[in-house]
Amino acid sequence: MSLRDRLSVSLKDAMKAKDATRLMTLRLINAAIKDRDIDARSEGVDSGVSDHDLLAILGKMVKQRQESARAYEEGGRLELAEKEWAEIVIIEEFLPRQLSEQEVEQAIADAIAASGANSIRDMGKVMGVLKSKYTGQLDFGKVGGMVKAQLS
Repeated sequence: MSLRDRLSVSLKDAMKAKDATRLMTLRLINAAIKDRDIDARSEGVDSGVSDHDLLAILGKMVKQRQESARAYEEGGRLELAEKEWAEIVIIEEFLPRQLSEQEVEQAIADAIAASGANSIRDMGKVMGVLKSKYTGQLDFGKVGGMVKAQLS
């Protein structure tokens, strides 16, 4: 079952169950996907965005909500932070399993070997390899520092 199909089924289930939080979050996901589909059509891609692009959209949504939750917590708005964390849990259901620390280090080593990188100037090549293979499974903000450390 494709990611779009899973989202559609989950949306219908949330409607039937009258789960307001889940329904709202799934509608936000669908809206983001439709926006990206429209952008893709204007670029000449008629089939819509791929599952790889959908994973990137979901990853971005999780990151946005994490930042918002932290800001709410710092501002003492715990009820809003809890709402953001609840949305993160729902979005993460559709993302692949996150890699462990050891798996991340191995993925970075493999990407460095595959790209032939030997200095910090080759970091873009390494990140490109990682993004093509591990979208949705890595936090690229954290991985960037790890790649720098291994290349320097």
